Amino acid sequence: MKIVFTKYHGAGNDFILVDNRKERYNLKTSQVEKLCDRHFGIGADGLILLQESEKYDFSMRYFNANGIEASLCGNGGRCIVSFARYLRIIEEETKFWAVDGEHTANIISSLNNVDSIRLKMNDVDNGRISGSDYIFYTGSPHFVRIVDSVENIDTVKEGRKIRYNNQFKDEGINVNFISLEKEFIKIRTYERGVENETLACGTGAVASALAASVHNYKSPVKLKAKGGDLTVSFKVKSKRFYNIWLEGPATFVFSGEINI
Repeated sequence: MKIVFTKYHGAGNDFILVDNRKERYNLKTSQVEKLCDRHFGIGADGLILLQESEKYDFSMRYFNANGIEASLCGNGGRCIVSFARYLRIIEEETKFWAVDGEHTANIISSLNNVDSIRLKMNDVDNGRISGSDYIFYTGSPHFVRIVDSVENIDTVKEGRKIRYNNQFKDEGINVNFISLEKEFIKIRTYERGVENETLACGTGAVASALAASVHNYKSPVKLKAKGGDLTVSFKVKSKRFYNIWLEGPATFVFSGEINI
């Protein structure tokens, strides 16, 4: 089977994008896993199918690098918006459907294969505190731990300890380590499904910004990940976060064909 694909990344969080509006592809878990393999496939943190929708511009199906269909990916959401524009489905604004419901997005600017995109996220209830840590569901479940310096953390080793502990091992959880700087937050993320550190994580950035707000960080919150910068803006009322927007780059890398 020949698959036509386009590769994007959002602040280093990279994805295989496939136009599946004609439902040509019904990929098996093993096939997605192979496509995402960095040695034997294209290589990516995940694969995204863009599909037809009756009520929206398109719908999004996201698969982690392990081949399993997953919950929302924020950086992937921004990349699929850029991909939809590349396919001439949309222009500057869109509404699309993802696993957690409706999302609105705006393309703010475009320059040299990079689109700056704002993605509206769903409302989030005030996070649950686990000791001095935080747990938020921002379209995907996220654990946030504040540390003195993210550079001194072994993200993979420490992230796996939390992701596979007795509390989370059955369903898994994404793990974020953040350090609170004066004008921004530094973030490192271990992602379930990828089972490794990723260069950025959109839903993790949102969870981390909301955790930082408990420590008097005001919206918008700027975050520095390994792969680039993201910004999260929000409002809060009665222990509920709303009007949440994730902003950052979506970068076209290359297009190609592959036989599997």
